[in-house]
Amino acid sequence: MICLTCDIHHMSLNTGNQQFTNRSEVSIAAQFIEMLKQRKIRSTSFITGRCFEEEWDELKVICEDPFVEIGGHTYNCFVPELWHRAWNKLTGSYNGPRWHQNWDIQKTKNIILKRCGRSINSWRNHMYMHGPYTEELLAKNDIKICCDGVKRNSTSFENHASGVVNYPLNIIPDHEHLYHAERTPEWVENWVKRYNWSDDYGSKSYYIDEWLEMMLAEIKNRESHGINSHILIHPITLYLCNGFDALEKIIDCISQYKCVQVSELYLIEKEREKLSQTNEQLRSIK
Repeated sequence: MICLTCDIHHMSLNTGNQQFTNRSEVSIAAQFIEMLKQRKIRSTSFITGRCFEEEWDELKVICEDPFVEIGGHTYNCFVPELWHRAWNKLTGSYNGPRWHQNWDIQKTKNIILKRCGRSINSWRNHMYMHGPYTEELLAKNDIKICCDGVKRNSTSFENHASGVVNYPLNIIPDHEHLYHAERTPEWVENWVKRYNWSDDYGSKSYYIDEWLEMMLAEIKNRESHGINSHILIHPITLYLCNGFDALEKIIDCISQYKCVQVSELYLIEKEREKLSQTNEQLRSIK
């Protein structure tokens, strides 16, 4: 199955991507979501809390889409940055102290509930910043699934003692591996050196055509072997690469397969676990 997730940020964050377009990130995402809707493709959108406060008029159409699940993506994306960097250096928690991360989760949950009446149960930290208290505090706030990180060989959810499950990406991400906006070859080379950056797909970036070919081949290969694909799309990132051309090709590919939201896949996997346990019990009785 395909689990398609999208990240959407408030424009006041003023990211490099946002500086390279005269459209809001929410409006680009809304157009992509409409494209998915036309093919009846289900997806999960992780959205920042400030989007709901500052851009509700544009965001509303996404939240009212019956094919979209809403997840949290932090309230303000770890602003101010210097405060979070200092906290990370001192304690190893970029997310901040427990009280701050708890406040962030609660504030995001509350504004989503207030605006669209949805109580979320899935979450992705901005920049996959998975802190030492993440599972503990997500569990405290009744969130079941955390979609942080990139693990190329991941096949399913990873259980945590808190009861929260982690569900990393297993398809090459877009933003970190694409040349686009300010991310020129020179910029990427300097950035990789400065931070010694790499993920499970290495440190290379690609032009859109090569990246797209790699990404679609991965999906098809996993589907042929019965392995679920967890995809992350930043609509604004691909829009900046070549308009909606790549997005349309991704939709053409994934529409061939069963697409589910994060929480739906979670329930399916839990049912499989129960069935497996029941079969084990029956075998032990025999």
